[in-house]
Amino acid sequence: MSVLLGCIGDDFTGSTDLASFLVASGMRTIQLTGLPEEKYDLADVDAAVISLKSRTQEPKAAVTDSLRALKWLQSYNCGQYYFKYCSTFDSTDKGNIGPVADALLDALGESFTIACPALPVNGRTVYNGYLFVNGVLLNESGMQHHPLTPMNDANLVRVLGRQTSGKVGLVDQTTVSLGAEAIGKRYAALAESHRYAVVDALFTKDLIEIGHAGSELKLLTGGSGLAIGLADNFEKKGLFSRAPNRARLDRVEGDTLILSGSCSSATLEQVAVFKAGHPALKLDPLALHRGSQTSEQAIQWFKAHRHQGPLMVYATDHPEAVRRCQEELGVERAGMLVEAMFAEIAHAAATLGVARFIVAGGETSGAVVQALGVKAIKIGPPITPGVPVTQTLGDKPLLLALKSGNFGDRDFFTKALAMMR
Repeated sequence: MSVLLGCIGDDFTGSTDLASFLVASGMRTIQLTGLPEEKYDLADVDAAVISLKSRTQEPKAAVTDSLRALKWLQSYNCGQYYFKYCSTFDSTDKGNIGPVADALLDALGESFTIACPALPVNGRTVYNGYLFVNGVLLNESGMQHHPLTPMNDANLVRVLGRQTSGKVGLVDQTTVSLGAEAIGKRYAALAESHRYAVVDALFTKDLIEIGHAGSELKLLTGGSGLAIGLADNFEKKGLFSRAPNRARLDRVEGDTLILSGSCSSATLEQVAVFKAGHPALKLDPLALHRGSQTSEQAIQWFKAHRHQGPLMVYATDHPEAVRRCQEELGVERAGMLVEAMFAEIAHAAATLGVARFIVAGGETSGAVVQALGVKAIKIGPPITPGVPVTQTLGDKPLLLALKSGNFGDRDFFTKALAMMR
């Protein structure tokens, strides 16, 4: 068995988040961009993470891509599989978390798994099945304004129940606090009549016990935090031994460019803090649509200001402005225009000598990585929990910091710059 853990992430930054926790636990980890078109030598890899763009796809397309990713991972005879989604459970009543999890269970011939998006280190906790963000119910945290996956219900048992035909139960905090053995017994009891168990978690130690209890589950589903204790399981089975320096990267010379497409509350503040002291160019989806703002103009702006770097190009905006754009252009069109623009800017910047990119937002990160022709990355040290520095594999390596929208402190971009020097 060459790969212990085969992972499928529903967006790029979330996959990087997961890979970061696996590296921190001592697992040799590779992250692959999109559906792999070739075989890789994974003899020295403990965990493989395939990053898709399935979070905001139509459910049918998300299922298709996720099953193709699973089939590729199965060719390496993985010991366990992991479906990773956002710690804020980003989805709609039609999916995509439930439909993808259903399809993966069926493909693996399994009938039960858990759902645990909690990430206490970043303020995501689950209590009595309700998801909280920094102590506030999910539907009051700002996520109710998300332009693609507005979250209007914090009760994950209900949310997941609307996405799947399977019955959804709960492993509550009282059980979780008793440790892995009690949690495992609750899994077994629920598995007799349920397809899923939402699992409470208030502390990082809870995630470790939850992961230990899932040692024999063929499929796990959750946020990145669920991965924290999985290395212990493989070590106890004699399949894995920890090694130091898993996160060491090469030094990469070149300019740095920040690209921010996320419109989350956290990123709004991060952009405001950074642009107060640095040159920044704002992208306007309406102007892009009308042709009054073009990639050529943005690239000329970059050339004119690069000596003042690092520079920022951003589309991050307040919910009201995003809503106005979507009403005029449609959700899909507005997103496509911005992603295409970021892709063109990233490609042009790389040809002009930018070798370090800091990107905010899952969709934006996916577009940028695709534009740069990145197929695989090595995971380095964390800038903030769940957001590592990464290095592309290939003849001309780049350093990338790819941030999920709601992650990081207000000075995240400054910290990322310091880590990438």
